[in-house]
Amino acid sequence: MSLFKLAYSNFKRSVKNYVALIISLSFSIFTFFNFQNIVFSNAMDVLKEKNSDYIAIIIQVISIVLIIFVFFFIWYATNVFLSQRKKEIGILRAIGASKRNISQVFNAETFIIGLLAGVLGIIITLLLLIPGNALIHEIAGNTSVNAVLPIGGAFILIILSVILTMIGGLIPSKKAAQEDPVTALRSE
Repeated sequence: MSLFKLAYSNFKRSVKNYVALIISLSFSIFTFFNFQNIVFSNAMDVLKEKNSDYIAIIIQVISIVLIIFVFFFIWYATNVFLSQRKKEIGILRAIGASKRNISQVFNAETFIIGLLAGVLGIIITLLLLIPGNALIHEIAGNTSVNAVLPIGGAFILIILSVILTMIGGLIPSKKAAQEDPVTALRSE
């Protein structure tokens, strides 16, 4: 069995543990997209006419804070999930998996999580663009302003989701790989 197949099998078995993380990441992608869409669309010009010139700055700051929050959330959640799976790590080490193999399995799992969360975030975004555009039309007072999700932007968001998830999972996966097999097998 390849490491990626093992990671996929582990992911399927632990999907209940990952649901909250995937939903949170998907929501974060949706939120980040909407902030960026407002900044770079013609909606921003209309909103600037109606409101303060500081809207763009506020949205950029919120976007940066959101990325930082998502990164630390991923790091914390991955630490929690790995600490719950110490026995599994011990079994893998006891049957001959190297520290590098353990790290690769957990990195593959975080890749799957990031990809799934990115795709789910794009789907949520597409579904919520309909009422979002209705709200923009109401605020702007015209229907020529629309929020859209360009295909390139969707791919960038999915890649960003995967990258943030992978970076957030690197330290916990290295930590899991360093776990002593005997100690891990004794844990509950």
